[in-house]
Amino acid sequence: MSDLHHHNRGPTVREAGEFTIIDRATRGRAQPASVLLGPGDDAAIVRIDGGATVACLDMLVEHRHFRTDWSSGHDIGRKAIAQNAADLCAMGAMPVTFLIGLACPPGTPAAFTDALSDGLWAEAGRFGAGISGGDLVQGRDITVSVTALGQLEGRAAILRSGARPGDVVALVGLTGRSAAGLHLLESGTAPESSAGEECIAVHRVPRPPYAAALAASRAGARSMIDISDGLLADLGHIARASSVVIDLDRGAWKPCSTVLAVAGAHGVDPWAWVLNGGEDHAFAATFDPRAPLPEGWYRIGRVTEGEATVLVDGESAAASGWTSWG
Repeated sequence: MSDLHHHNRGPTVREAGEFTIIDRATRGRAQPASVLLGPGDDAAIVRIDGGATVACLDMLVEHRHFRTDWSSGHDIGRKAIAQNAADLCAMGAMPVTFLIGLACPPGTPAAFTDALSDGLWAEAGRFGAGISGGDLVQGRDITVSVTALGQLEGRAAILRSGARPGDVVALVGLTGRSAAGLHLLESGTAPESSAGEECIAVHRVPRPPYAAALAASRAGARSMIDISDGLLADLGHIARASSVVIDLDRGAWKPCSTVLAVAGAHGVDPWAWVLNGGEDHAFAATFDPRAPLPEGWYRIGRVTEGEATVLVDGESAAASGWTSWG
């Protein structure tokens, strides 16, 4: 009897859900003194040689996060770095270096892995960072695992737990484009306009506004998060970590023109993509209402007291964003 069969009692990973599995893995574990911040935010913070290092890890798995008939190796490499770099920047940390793990079938063309490497280096180069190591193993599907390391440059980390009642909720970057691009790819619909082409391009290679996230850190953002699973879902993490209510005001902003164009052409409510679409890697943050927002940031709501939740126009709104096991 296999070990997996021996443990087949109780819920499966899908049934339990991503965050329950993480909680089961971390509950009751004692972190050493060198771990300044453990699981529960966009990245961990550890003390190494007296300094604070910010670290995170994320993976891209073929058929789940990308398809090679939709995305080139270069696209996949850039996306793998972008989603990890965005987590570091959401903490206010400047990316320094990346470690790459690659699993792939032995028949994978070397030209693909060359293109993947070029994409990894291209996105890392946006920070003057590099690829400092990794591992290559045989696997059934192509899997790219990235460990990212960053530094706070003397600033305090921006945590999900810092939001306060009265704060302004603001966004930088756009949400909904990646979901619109995925809709076009899954439906097999050729883009009918430049709007569709842009949404597909953003799905293949996200465009996180890294500099704006770091500027928010320098400007005193109280909490911040990378929008990877959907605006409602990710703001829910801030609401729970800070024990506050986040109330979004749809009158304060509107879907971008590209999302409006694709949604209109396909009979989709654009707000469904804006509020619940994943993998745009915009940033949301909360700020002192007395201070001006950093350049590029725009107000989308406010923080109030109450039981932790996210509202839209004062009404309860269930998040239905992207999940690892959906």
